[in-house]
Amino acid sequence: MIAGLLLLFEKRLIYFPSRTYDVTPAQLGLPFEDVTLTAEDGVRLHGWFLPVRASRWTFLVSHGNAGNVCHRLDRTLLLQARLGASVFLYDYRGYGASEGSPDEQGTYRDARAAYRWLVERQRVPVERLVIFGESIGSAVSLDLALTHPAAGLVLEAPFTSVRDMARSTGLFPLAPFVRTRYDNLAKVAGLHLPLLVLHGDHDEVVPFAQGRRLFAAAPDPKRFFAISGAGHNDTYLVGGEAYWSAVADFLRSLSSN
Repeated sequence: MIAGLLLLFEKRLIYFPSRTYDVTPAQLGLPFEDVTLTAEDGVRLHGWFLPVRASRWTFLVSHGNAGNVCHRLDRTLLLQARLGASVFLYDYRGYGASEGSPDEQGTYRDARAAYRWLVERQRVPVERLVIFGESIGSAVSLDLALTHPAAGLVLEAPFTSVRDMARSTGLFPLAPFVRTRYDNLAKVAGLHLPLLVLHGDHDEVVPFAQGRRLFAAAPDPKRFFAISGAGHNDTYLVGGEAYWSAVADFLRSLSSN
């Protein structure tokens, strides 16, 4: 009975979308373009492109499993201010103003739609494009990076797989029944982009050991930065100067490649 309930409510245990925007770029006085995307299966998606004049880098950000793009505007402000980067935020299906409801294959399609918009419509050179994913977005970003060219890949608080996440919680007996995979560990050996992994050593959601294990399985070139004292959602705040220096150093390494 419990396994049957898991199959019925699995998506509700993984995805926590918000449809409402608590703040917009306009309210913060940020230049932006309101973007409508169409995924391969016809689902219409919403995003915000936040440019920086004469920026060298553009970050394609795949967010975590809760909230929507408005909850990533604080990080966007810092990406712009600290790195001089343009940022494209998009919502998975079922999040914010995007149509549909989320599932694993759908989020992969959504990331590909965002990538196409940046490269084909916005004309962002792939050698200046950085794919960035946080938490569940790390799985979405890794899947994208396996088949799409870019300058580099940044994964923050990445996990090895959904089943491993289930095993690390009270859902351990139900792990074999989980259909959603997001199996990063099985995929990461196929990566051909430079990789930076960022992980708080006090992450209360994704075990730090999973981030280390995923990093160990990844091919070179790669870097790992442990954020001392940081949890799951405060990495760039707790990490402070050291966090932004680690990302800036990674970008400099991409410039030299």
